[in-house]
Amino acid sequence: MSGGIDSSVAAVMLHEEGYEVIGITMKTWDYASSGGAKKETGCCSLDSINDARAIAVNKGFPHLILDIRAEFGDFVIDNFVDEYLAGRTPNPCVLCNTHIKWEALLKRADMLDCEFIATGHYAKINQREDRFFVSKGHDEAKDQSYVLWGLKQECLQRTRFPIGGFTKPDIRAMAIEMGFKELTTKPESYEICFVPDNDYRSFLRNRIPDLDKQLVGGRFVSRDGKYLGEHRGYPFYTIGQRKGLEIAIGEPLYVVEIKPDTNTVILGTLEDLNKTEMLVRNLNLQKYSALPSDLEITTKIRYKHEGTLSRLTPEGDKTRVTFFDTVSAVAPGQSAVFYEGEDLIGGGFIAKETFTDLKETQSVSRIPLFKS
Repeated sequence: MSGGIDSSVAAVMLHEEGYEVIGITMKTWDYASSGGAKKETGCCSLDSINDARAIAVNKGFPHLILDIRAEFGDFVIDNFVDEYLAGRTPNPCVLCNTHIKWEALLKRADMLDCEFIATGHYAKINQREDRFFVSKGHDEAKDQSYVLWGLKQECLQRTRFPIGGFTKPDIRAMAIEMGFKELTTKPESYEICFVPDNDYRSFLRNRIPDLDKQLVGGRFVSRDGKYLGEHRGYPFYTIGQRKGLEIAIGEPLYVVEIKPDTNTVILGTLEDLNKTEMLVRNLNLQKYSALPSDLEITTKIRYKHEGTLSRLTPEGDKTRVTFFDTVSAVAPGQSAVFYEGEDLIGGGFIAKETFTDLKETQSVSRIPLFKS
């Protein structure tokens, strides 16, 4: 229970259905430690913890606070910094869900003799034979299946998503009916919880005080190696970025590649961002135990990406993704998530080798994969 409307309604729904519910709020981060200038907000604030506790007390079920700041800092935050220093764009919410929240919840569930864990995610849990998998939530605009690709079978079989079959307006109406109208006016946060002012560059500087000194002399270069100017340091740029480059050569330029070893940021045109292939590491499968070769796969490379039809091919310890149409701004470190219709097949992290080992093409031949 974060103290927000979604997890609160999910908890009360289960309570009213007759489940023995124990509310848990996880303290993952001290906002003051980030060096931010704004007032503490979000799921780790004292106000949010108090809101979650108040709802549990009102409905008559117990509430606990789980302090996982040490685990969260050692894994999620350290990885966040390391990924930017490696020239990649991290996915902290995926890591947190996969390695921290579910693991922490399951440990506490076992200690409390609880059979299941539940959250307020807009997603569904389904089963195919002996495999459990995530499916998209009913509310397409709020679907959160993308950040859940890393969940393992032992987590999935004990997970419940009570609000997955409802829309956000449904949940607001339910909150009012439950007597929690104030929840409908609480602002929703779309920021990274430990970067609440949404300025990851300042966060990196705060974690590494001499970072700017280490990055002096960084160069912008064109794809053919032409020097275009100096930049502030490669970790402060992301693939596809256009604004804030402070470079003018008569046409729009975008970040198309980042080379941390030489503190170099390569700029190119919008067309230069197009990819027809990529490599994915750390593949986790949910719906199937092995990659089927005859499925219509839709691949999403960002949370709000509409998805692209593609073919998946195992390649050593990685998976090659071949797109049927070009895809723009493929960023190493981000998640690639694979769907069969509404069902999540699995996902992985886009590998850095996408920029070094793959051929550069602008089109791909469509090899028939499916029976007509």
